[in-house]
Amino acid sequence: MRVLTGLIFTLLLAACASQSPDMFGGERREVVVEGRDFVVFHKATEAEVVRMGYLGRAQRVDVPAQMAMAAAQATGCVVIPGSMTTRIPGDSGVARFDLDCG
Repeated sequence: MRVLTGLIFTLLLAACASQSPDMFGGERREVVVEGRDFVVFHKATEAEVVRMGYLGRAQRVDVPAQMAMAAAQATGCVVIPGSMTTRIPGDSGVARFDLDCG
C-alpha cells in the first residue's frame, strides 16, 4: 500500500508546474506550442518555461526552440537570442530566457 501511495503522490507532483522562488509573484500562463504544453512564468524581463509531460530523448530535440516560442507567446516580448539557461545542462524540462519587452 505504501508503494501505491508513493506512486500516486509522485504522479501528482509531476503534473504540477511551479516557479522557482525568485519568480514568485510573476504572471503564470499556459500555452501550447506545436502540440506541446508549457507553463510560462513571467516577471520583469525574464521568463521561466516549464515543459509539461514526459518526452523520450529523441522527442526532446525541438524543445528548446519550442520553449523560446512559448516564452514569446505567453509574454508578448521578444526572447533575446542565446539567453536560454537551464539548471542542468541539456535539461528540456525547465529553462529561463531573458526578454526584451520594450
